[in-house]
Amino acid sequence: MTPRQHRLRYLLAGGFHFLAWAEWGPEMGLPVVCVHGLTRTGRDFDSLAKALAARGRRVFCPDLPGRGASDRLPDPMLYTPANYVVALAHLLARLDGPVDWVGTSLGGICGMMVAAGPGNAIRRLVLNDIGSRVPATATDRIAAYVRQPLAFEDLEALETHLRQVHAPFGPLTDAQWRHLAMHSARELEDGRFGMHYDPAIAAPFQEAPTGVDLSAVWARVHVPTLLLRGAESDILEAETAEEMALRPGVELVTFPEVGHAPALMDPAQIARVVAFLDGRG
Repeated sequence: MTPRQHRLRYLLAGGFHFLAWAEWGPEMGLPVVCVHGLTRTGRDFDSLAKALAARGRRVFCPDLPGRGASDRLPDPMLYTPANYVVALAHLLARLDGPVDWVGTSLGGICGMMVAAGPGNAIRRLVLNDIGSRVPATATDRIAAYVRQPLAFEDLEALETHLRQVHAPFGPLTDAQWRHLAMHSARELEDGRFGMHYDPAIAAPFQEAPTGVDLSAVWARVHVPTLLLRGAESDILEAETAEEMALRPGVELVTFPEVGHAPALMDPAQIARVVAFLDGRG
């Protein structure tokens, strides 16, 4: 099974740009939108998307602006969650109906922002290792590695880097690491490999205060929510997750031996998401 590749044009800051996505499953299926983390792509969700498509769901896995096959933005300061939501809103408008949302880290922030809006289309929300607060130590760590200029002699060297920086994803097979590497690479003019994302996505970190407080956004989210947490995560602290889970309609699942963020490639992780979106979780 291979995905269909699509893109649409969206308007942001006075200019038009292309948002690309991989699409799985029958065109009449109930849509699921899966949105990746800060330095990742929509192809991270291939395993989950295949499982959902097999159950008749239509799955959309976009590349956020500046990542993967989506256009880079002309002004680095446009790389903010609010602007990502603008781009994703064009996709939601095209669907024009109820959707489920799976968001890993940054993708979960975008999901909360959409779900907090009056009249939003989100039916069920999966937040993968992101919550109402992110500590400053965690955002500082992420900012440090995103700012690094990266070039690798070959795909194997890039994969080695991913195995190190994304070790908290949890135990993955060699095939899974290679999948992530293949969809994380772009060939440079000198024949080496760089990361797929625009290095300028780091620019807003230099201006914004460290730490993130989304409590006001989370307070306006009232849809059934599955909150996934890696037991060793420094992004979603246990105290924050437990506090969020006190709200009716919120289910908290913690995966052992995983940090930030569960890769959603493990069959047990996929099964929890599928069951929740099916209304069985």
